[in-house]
Amino acid sequence: MNHTKSHELMAEAVKVIPGGVNSPVRAFKSVGAAPVFYDRAKGDRVWDADGNEYIDFVGSWGPMILGHTPDVVLDAVRAQLVKGTSFGAPTELEVRMAETLVEIVPSIEMVRMVSSGTEATMSAIRLARGFTGRDKFVKFDGNYHGHSDALLVAAGSGLITLGIPSTPGVTAGAAGDTIVLPYNDVAAVRAAFAAQGEQIAAIIVEPVSGNMGVVPPVPGFLEGLRAVCTEYGAVLIFDEVITGFRVALGGAQERFGVTPDLTTLGKIIGGGFPVGAFGGKRDIMECLAPVGPVYQAGTLSGNPVAMVAGLALIDALRSPGVYEQLERSGARFADGLRGAAEAAGIATCCTRVGSMSCMFFTQADVVDWPTAATSDTALYARYFRGMLERGFTIAPSQFEAAFVGLAHTDADIDSAVAAAADVLCRLA
Repeated sequence: MNHTKSHELMAEAVKVIPGGVNSPVRAFKSVGAAPVFYDRAKGDRVWDADGNEYIDFVGSWGPMILGHTPDVVLDAVRAQLVKGTSFGAPTELEVRMAETLVEIVPSIEMVRMVSSGTEATMSAIRLARGFTGRDKFVKFDGNYHGHSDALLVAAGSGLITLGIPSTPGVTAGAAGDTIVLPYNDVAAVRAAFAAQGEQIAAIIVEPVSGNMGVVPPVPGFLEGLRAVCTEYGAVLIFDEVITGFRVALGGAQERFGVTPDLTTLGKIIGGGFPVGAFGGKRDIMECLAPVGPVYQAGTLSGNPVAMVAGLALIDALRSPGVYEQLERSGARFADGLRGAAEAAGIATCCTRVGSMSCMFFTQADVVDWPTAATSDTALYARYFRGMLERGFTIAPSQFEAAFVGLAHTDADIDSAVAAAADVLCRLA
């Protein structure tokens, strides 16, 4: 493929944007390639600045469940644009979105809109501390909860993609109250609470990890977290920025039947527009200003364009058979890749929950960050480049998820699997 225009744009970008990108993984550094600049998208297709067409399995990192630029979302957005794009004041749309989230997400009794997933998670941690009067909290190695200071300790996503174990600018004080434990290890959680339980305000967890690749919870892990938090009076926070609406309409908490105290949501509730939310039990949420003493604010919170886009998306996801189709398509994609790797004689561990999946280049059974880290990232980089050259976009990092959406047809999935089989055979 010809990527002349993308190369030219990158040469311009590095002069005015650090690294030429506005989010580190987009630089393609871990896969040994130059970044592709996108121009437009429709359905499950994206076109780059040079006019190359790709079948997309990134989906803006998850929210494009309906595919890119779906008509139902565009129609709602167009209607709102002529009415106003931002007011910095309450609107009926915020009320309708809040009512919808309360209806469909099991843990949410009240909700506060914000502008990003990072803002949602940092606010949820602050709220949990204010509610409990405690300072410490537990997170898990390889889980990523946005780039606020205390949550960047042993984080996933771009930090592990770029090999950054922590980051300058985060003080020892900011990180000092963060307790990092192994994912999927309830025994470690119980030991930490036995030692410091009266000081721990919360556990925050990705109920399905999507930022060290896709790592499902082992049986009993989420249930164990719920039990420990109940026993010690700590707040259980599910970070559903990736899994919300993706693995079930009510998120991972609906799929696995475990209800947290607080839930964080991200761009998916805005149909891909910049937005976030956190919500949960009424007695906790009423600690927020202006009702309670825990302060949080945002000029663009509840942005009307994002609200109408999200409401249109959710309405479409309520249609009969949507999640059954996502489950079938997700299985077709992941099983196809697994079979292609086996036929090529390349050791992989293919994980999947619903329509999100990951193919790790390792013989290990991936259940946590140490096992995920055994993946052959150099081999993944070659696989990524081979798929891109054949017209398929996957995450430019071993440690991210692939997403299948409603716009992906069986033929599209099968063509991706056939391309993967060809690439893997050449890599064997």
